Amino acid sequence: MTESIINLDTVNPIEFFGVNNGKLDILKKKFPLLKILSRGTQLKLSGAPEQIDTAKEKIGLIVQYLQKNGHLSENYLEQILGGDDTETVDNFVDRNPNEILVFGPNGKTVRARTANQKKMVSSTDKNDIVFAIGPAGTGKTYTAVALAVRALKNKWVKKIILTRPAVEAGENLGFLPGDLKEKIDPYLRPLYDALDDMIPADKLGYYMTTRTIEIAPLAYMRGRTLDNAFIILDEAQNATDLQLKMFLTRIGASAKAIITGDMTQVDLPKNQRSGLEKAVRILQDVEGIAHIELDEEDVVRHRLVKAIIRAYEREKVKEDRS
Repeated sequence: MTESIINLDTVNPIEFFGVNNGKLDILKKKFPLLKILSRGTQLKLSGAPEQIDTAKEKIGLIVQYLQKNGHLSENYLEQILGGDDTETVDNFVDRNPNEILVFGPNGKTVRARTANQKKMVSSTDKNDIVFAIGPAGTGKTYTAVALAVRALKNKWVKKIILTRPAVEAGENLGFLPGDLKEKIDPYLRPLYDALDDMIPADKLGYYMTTRTIEIAPLAYMRGRTLDNAFIILDEAQNATDLQLKMFLTRIGASAKAIITGDMTQVDLPKNQRSGLEKAVRILQDVEGIAHIELDEEDVVRHRLVKAIIRAYEREKVKEDRS
């Protein structure tokens, strides 16, 4: 057994260890074979040499992040500890300004945070259509919107079109109170939320008024040709086969499209099948169409979301076996 002492006197120990040692507990769970003790501004590691070396590398990254940013949330800590490649680490520590997708309001930077999100970026740069499939919280929609905003700001496209199937209302919104915007807003709110993070309110209002950015239910895409645009179909698992085919055949010659979806959250009526699985299958080998699979390692919401996804996956396996 080997022992090693790490000095943490260059960072705030409360930020490193967390309230009631909450962050230290996360570190311990990451390295269950090590004995990790805190003594003032020091950490004592005991265990196998290779385990200690790996832990010291991760702790060094945490220290670098705290030195640069001053604060580290438990969510980001989970992602630094979970990233086993330099791509994941770069998102949190040695940040490359060339990887910034969008500069949002108040100096906020928006970038791909995980390896699969980075694959979304590179695949979109190389292909005109990208399918991004994965569970909730993996940043599918957020990354797609960031790519669309980047394209608009760089004048690669003339407009952004964001669409979703309004499944809960059966895409027949007439019975809801209010005008068209008030009827569809509840179903499209996540897209507005992403845009709010990336575009100042006054400029976003201008874009919406001039229809430079258009947000509409999927049914309203029928009969159109979407050209010189960056198009996002969100929650595509709730599109039927005919709807998805309709959408894909709307795409013009000078357009890019990202289709996001989560096959574990299909909200269609029982007598309707999702068209997403079929589309992914039959378009798998079409040149110019890329497919990205995201998983729980890409979750960038609350750290418990990852555990929730895994719990539901285990339950699904049990149900499939029974």
